Amino acid sequence: MTAPAVSISGQDADALGGDDSILMRQRRDHARLDAMMNRYLSEDLPPGDLNSLWLDIVRLVFSHAFAEETVLWPLLRRVAPDGEELTRQVEEEHQAINELVARIERSPDDPRRAEWIQQAFALIRQDIRDEEDELLPQLRTAFDDRTLRRVGAAWEAVRATAPTRPHPGVPRRPPGNALRGVPLSAFDRLRDLAPGSGPAARRASLAAAGAVAAGGAVVLAVRAARRHG
Repeated sequence: MTAPAVSISGQDADALGGDDSILMRQRRDHARLDAMMNRYLSEDLPPGDLNSLWLDIVRLVFSHAFAEETVLWPLLRRVAPDGEELTRQVEEEHQAINELVARIERSPDDPRRAEWIQQAFALIRQDIRDEEDELLPQLRTAFDDRTLRRVGAAWEAVRATAPTRPHPGVPRRPPGNALRGVPLSAFDRLRDLAPGSGPAARRASLAAAGAVAAGGAVVLAVRAARRHG
């Protein structure tokens, strides 16, 4: 990769376009992920709590990455001379994480599960560093504060309807990722909210239906982001 402008990792909110800018939203998610991974590896949690923490990490990783691929990386390919190379590398990282986490979810009793989870965490940490040091500074260079806040709002709208589980077969780029990913999001969120039956499951079914209906927000948010690109 080419040398970044200035990593966003050590900059304050004013330098990154304000608390609602895409850069601050990204950095907050990255910090939350880092804290959760550290907790998973360092705390002696009961198996149930450990599994719940793992699922929280998975949900954040995949909703975050889907919104990046839908909103941010198309913008970066338009404004950065090396945007194609930069985004291709991070898309490959996302695909590797998808495949590894899918394997973990398929094999809950495999003795290699703990090793695979550590490998997944290493990939996620590398992805965070590449984004904060290489990709996101390009957006800071290209856009003013107001546009960064608008892109942040578009990214958040997409994340609200994004898949929350690994789907290695979903394309990494729009429009294919939205066409195949948004319907899967409804299924993912049903699993997240209420496995089983009863009132909670019925509420989750309504939420899942809402996720499908809100799929149009993905298209609208991407168009809004592109208008400001």
